[in-house]
Amino acid sequence: MNCRHCGTPLEITVVDLGSAPPSNAFLTAETLREPEIWLPLRVLVCGECWLVQTEDFVGPEVLFRPEYAYLSGVSSGWRAHCERYVDYVVERFGLGADSRVAEVASNDGTLLEHFQRRGIPNVGIEPTARAAAAARDRGLVVVEEFFDVPLARRLAAEGGPAHLVAANNVLAHVPDINGFAAAFAVLLAPEGVATFEFPHLLELVEGTQFDTIYHEHYSYLSFTAVSRVFELVGLAVFDVERLPTHGGSLRVFVHRVDGERRPRSAAVDELLRLEEETGLTSAAYYEGFQARAEKVKDDLVRFLLGAKAEGRSVAAYGAAAKGNTLLNFAGVRPDLIPFVVDQNPLKQGAFLPGSRIPVVVEARLHEARPDYVVILPWNLWAEIAEQLAYVQEWGGRFVTAIPRLEVT
Repeated sequence: MNCRHCGTPLEITVVDLGSAPPSNAFLTAETLREPEIWLPLRVLVCGECWLVQTEDFVGPEVLFRPEYAYLSGVSSGWRAHCERYVDYVVERFGLGADSRVAEVASNDGTLLEHFQRRGIPNVGIEPTARAAAAARDRGLVVVEEFFDVPLARRLAAEGGPAHLVAANNVLAHVPDINGFAAAFAVLLAPEGVATFEFPHLLELVEGTQFDTIYHEHYSYLSFTAVSRVFELVGLAVFDVERLPTHGGSLRVFVHRVDGERRPRSAAVDELLRLEEETGLTSAAYYEGFQARAEKVKDDLVRFLLGAKAEGRSVAAYGAAAKGNTLLNFAGVRPDLIPFVVDQNPLKQGAFLPGSRIPVVVEARLHEARPDYVVILPWNLWAEIAEQLAYVQEWGGRFVTAIPRLEVT
């Protein structure tokens, strides 16, 4: 396999998680009787441009099917994050009724509805049918297609170029990262700005966040690598911010190189220097990641087996994609975790891919009163622990596995 960005043959392995089904391919009572597709889950790093990426096996049309069940508005923390983002960019870039905003991978419209309330014209691009329908229910305009250069040309021709294009947690989800980035340069107005948010590779490696790895994530992004991608397609980075979301993310600001030039923040060179000094652009940096991931797996399995031997009950919370990576890598099945609770109605009544653990409503926790609740989306631990504080009334405790096993 060659690098998705620069074409260099890939020879350096970051981690091999065995195999797993697509992490959002939830099962129904009917499909439980059918075989699942399991794909190798191996991640490599390019020794030339240092883009970390999964091996190619299937295209996005297989991973992002019409029944794709992720809805961004389920998390109260993410809803608050979106509102803060809109307040921030409206003030910083002077957006108003004469501006046009586009969001790529707009999902259920959680972010765009804040622009809508302010009277700022907007359009969402969302290829998955369920999420697009949820956004339309909010009165939003949604184009139900994958974003690429032809679509960007059409949108710019039909509605005019965009003054702001937001792309949160989507840059990692595209196999053709160069072509995808090039589409932003087409859609942006000469004076426009695009912002990208994505989990930071530095945080992933330092925090042993291997559960962030799944087939829907084609790339795992450093600031160094994405800066090179943007430069290739005519976009210039002028600012970057580090965020706490998703275990540590970046928000990158770009403009067209042939448009209005904005001052380059000192944060840009500071972060590039930090990544170089940390060793991220060297093969040695990734050595040992496999062993750390396996320790997380072993510690979780040892804990679950110990709880079972002691007659203690266990449940899980959060049917997140990252949880599916962890459970399938660890080989966990319903004998160790009999059910997982999730607030997303599209997941309730379904079964996790691979592990086939049933997804249930929160009332099941009150009925079962488990001794332990494993919080799978550990990045939302504070939000979930507050929501489930009543678990402590019967002596229940919370468990997280990453970056290390903790029982609180």
